[in-house]
Amino acid sequence: MSTETDDLTRTRTTLLYRLRDLDDQASWQEFFDTYWKLIYSVACRYGFTEAAAEDIVQETMVAVSRHMPEFRYDPAKGSFKTWLLQITRSRIYDALRRTRYKQEDQYRQREVALKTTVMESYPAPEDARLDAMWEEEWRKHLIERALEQIKRTANAKEFQMFCLHVIKNVAARDVARGLGAKLSEVYAAKYKLTPRLERELNRLANEL
Repeated sequence: MSTETDDLTRTRTTLLYRLRDLDDQASWQEFFDTYWKLIYSVACRYGFTEAAAEDIVQETMVAVSRHMPEFRYDPAKGSFKTWLLQITRSRIYDALRRTRYKQEDQYRQREVALKTTVMESYPAPEDARLDAMWEEEWRKHLIERALEQIKRTANAKEFQMFCLHVIKNVAARDVARGLGAKLSEVYAAKYKLTPRLERELNRLANEL
């Protein structure tokens, strides 16, 4: 008998292939719900306004849709994480090119006259700052997805104690006092759910 986790694993594994059907609205909504916040957060951290970051999310989704009809995912050629980063990176650079020039490793508003050619104003194909942001936000993304999975089956009070103490770093005594629980219960939730979080993070990392 398949478990809920088995079903979710199969669903997530085949999601990219289901996106090849551009009329599959349910799959596209699932993809958007899963990854929009990751892309949005990276764009905001890179310096875009909330409105501009929302535009980058939409443009990234459009770019993904353009790749889908002929999409063939080959893990040997690179991970899904890297593939999505490259598409997001292109959309971020496109947004920068529309509004800014690059001179001496700094971006300036297009209204400022610069002694540079258009080609020289383009960002370099590699951007260590963007890569670092993506790694950090991807880690947050995995943790959020893993917590969603754990929440489905965990005891509600234990999950709340675990999130406050382990994820949000609230002192165990403060968690116990705030929730009317024993200190031993907070520690028990930590030791019970931490291995589950680690297993789920490893599963998601391998899958994606």
